[in-house]
Amino acid sequence: MITSVTNTTPAPGTTGQVQGRGMDSLGQGDFLKLLTVQMQQQDPFDPVDNKEMLAQMAQFSSLAGVAETNASLERIADKLDLLINATTTASDT
Repeated sequence: MITSVTNTTPAPGTTGQVQGRGMDSLGQGDFLKLLTVQMQQQDPFDPVDNKEMLAQMAQFSSLAGVAETNASLERIADKLDLLINATTTASDT
């Protein structure tokens, strides 16, 4: 008989997140590592459904696109701020 041991108290200094960085900073490399581990650990007699795998990949692709759009919008906003500051400085003189 095998019993499971569960530790409900987190280790000192941990908050349940990835050490040193939050979940917001996970990137493509992290996704590929998780995918590789998932593939290595799956039961060969009951593999992960292809639809589930494709759904995960589509979600990550969508998330990457949103992150890229956000970065582009931030660059545009920065340039607009510079332009506004330049025009107000020029009109003050």
